[in-house]
Amino acid sequence: MRTRRFGVTNLSMSALGFGALHLSLEGRPSREDSIALLHRALELGVTLFDTADSYCRDDSDAHHNERLLHEALSTYPGDTSGVIVATKGGMVRPGGDWVVLCEPDHLRRTLRESFEALGGKRPIELWQLHAVDPRYSLESCLAVAREAQEAGLVRHIGLSNVSLEQLQRARRLAPIVSVQNEYNPWQRSSEFTGVLACCQSEGLAFLPWSPLGGPRRIAELGAIPRVQELARARGVSVPQLVLAWMMAKASCVVPIPGARRRATLEDSLASAELKLTPEEVRDIDRSAPHRRREL
Repeated sequence: MRTRRFGVTNLSMSALGFGALHLSLEGRPSREDSIALLHRALELGVTLFDTADSYCRDDSDAHHNERLLHEALSTYPGDTSGVIVATKGGMVRPGGDWVVLCEPDHLRRTLRESFEALGGKRPIELWQLHAVDPRYSLESCLAVAREAQEAGLVRHIGLSNVSLEQLQRARRLAPIVSVQNEYNPWQRSSEFTGVLACCQSEGLAFLPWSPLGGPRRIAELGAIPRVQELARARGVSVPQLVLAWMMAKASCVVPIPGARRRATLEDSLASAELKLTPEEVRDIDRSAPHRRREL
């Protein structure tokens, strides 16, 4: 698979990552099937795996996804030295809900737990603040990440679900290398508010979560005549077309689609070799309605 390299740290990763969230929610595959799926992603050249301490059923199941990724990497027979596991802290799952919690002592505790869940022998390659919590300052939250970096628990620091102002402020407080915001044909706020442009100009990785927007939206997009024409002309699926569109928007974009099944994984990763023309990109821009949800 093609790779993308980021100037701020010379960080290198596959052009597409894998979002492991759905391997740990309700209705998740068996442990054996999940490990097999992760091994297949490695075989196909994926070197970026997205996870979080809160990727689990509820708080009693915290760090499930991180432990699963560690097991998959430690049992894979090939070389995993270049793999980046990007995890996050700052959300909790009481009763299965998603709740932002960035209290500094909580972050310290859960960051240490993430380090242990991922094997406890090498630094977390990329730790990201999962969201901004208005009850606590960015300064106090990122101070925790800097402490962990200095202690050898974390190699790189990133952000998730942030505005341009928050990104710019955070970069004055810590050596930020990545941003993980929602981005897809229906949610393009990061494009219109300057977050994507900032990542591109400053050499930061931009890691879109929910890059395919979910099965319902993909079906709606696939029903648009021009999108049907493009997919048919290229001999690709609509999800492949969407992922290729995202990668064509800027060289800093590394989508992280998820999958529960091997066929879905392989379909998504095939988009890494699909290069769209500027006119095709503009056609997709015009085809999907988008909304500006400010962070």
